[in-house]
Amino acid sequence: MTTLTLIGKDGCHLCDVAEGIVEQVIAELPDDVADTIEVESASILEDKALYDQWWEKIPVVLIDGELHTYWRVAADRLHDALLAANKENAR
Repeated sequence: MTTLTLIGKDGCHLCDVAEGIVEQVIAELPDDVADTIEVESASILEDKALYDQWWEKIPVVLIDGELHTYWRVAADRLHDALLAANKENAR
């Protein structure tokens, strides 16, 4: 199982864009890979620790708890990272 965490906040335009890219990338992955991805959302407004760490970098994408990107999400880079995570987690 691969966990993708999208950290942002309500009313954040870049966060909305990032969410759309995440959904698009997962929809375009092979079903056997997409089915192993769990998407979690976290708000910096509901978690002080997240706010302290990420407030000026949202949206933030973590893959299995590791930083993948912040501010802008590149679909091709996310696609490749999710395929790599799937291979790593299959071991």
